[in-house]
Amino acid sequence: MDYMISAKPIRIIDRSIDKNLKSIKSLTILGVGHLPDRKLFRHQAIFYHWAVVYIANGSGTYRINGGEIQQVRKGSFFLFHPDAYYDYGPAAHETWDEYYFTIEGSRIQEWLDTWLTDPNQVRQLRMDDNYESKINLIFSLMESIDPSNLDRAALLLESLLYELVSASRPKPHYSEGTPVLKLLDSISASINQPFHAAEICKKHFISLTTLRRTVRNATGYSLHEYVHRLKISEAKKLLLNHNLTVKETATTLGFTDVFYFSRLFKKFAGVSPSHYRANM
Repeated sequence: MDYMISAKPIRIIDRSIDKNLKSIKSLTILGVGHLPDRKLFRHQAIFYHWAVVYIANGSGTYRINGGEIQQVRKGSFFLFHPDAYYDYGPAAHETWDEYYFTIEGSRIQEWLDTWLTDPNQVRQLRMDDNYESKINLIFSLMESIDPSNLDRAALLLESLLYELVSASRPKPHYSEGTPVLKLLDSISASINQPFHAAEICKKHFISLTTLRRTVRNATGYSLHEYVHRLKISEAKKLLLNHNLTVKETATTLGFTDVFYFSRLFKKFAGVSPSHYRANM
C-alpha cells in the first residue's frame, strides 16, 4: 500500500508475528491502514496479498485487468487479490477516505467458495455507524502486542466483511401495504417491549416458521438478529439524544437484563454503550 499519498496524517499498522503464537491459523491480518483524503490514483498496481478496502468518504473509480471501469462512492468496498493488476483511486482533483486490511490464509478460499462469490465487483452500501465502529475496534486490536487480540481482529474483520457483503445484496422491493411490509412494521412497533414472536404470528395469522422465513427473505437476517438490530439502532439514538442511563435505555427497549443488552450492543456496534455515547 502507498504511504505518501495524502496531505493529512495517515495511520498504518503492520503486524509480523510468529504464527505458532496465534490460535487461528487460517486467517491473518498482515496490516491495516487509514488514508484520509487520499489523492493518489494508481495505474496497473499489483498486490502480493488479498486486501479489503472500504471507502468512508469521497469518490473515484476501480478497474481490474483493464476491464470495466466501476464507480466508487462513499460507502463502497472492494477487494484486491494477487495475479491481477488494478487502476484505482479518487477522481482528478478529488480525494477519498480509505480504510484497508491486508490479509492471508486458507479462510479466504472458503469465503470465495460460499458467500464472497464475486471478488472483482465494487459493492455499495448505505452508511452505517456500526461499520466504522467495528473498523476502529479492529485497528485498536491490531495495535496490541497480545497475539490473542490479533486473532480477535481477524475474526472481527471476517464478521464485518460478511456483514458488508450481505448488506450490499439487492433486497426485494415491496409495495406499501403489502403483507410483508405490514409484518415488518409490526416488528418495528414492538421494539420498546420484550419481543414475543408468538404475538406477531397471532396478529398476522401465520406460523412461526413462516414468520422466520419471511423476515429472512425480506431483510437477509434471521428473525432474532433483525429484532436485535432494530433495538440497537434505536439504542444508539437514545444514547446520543437523551440523558437516559444505560440501564434506562435497556429498559426502554424492553430488555430486563442490562448486561445482556450491553453484550448485544457491543456485538452490533463494536463498542460498549458507554463508550459509544462518550466517543460519538
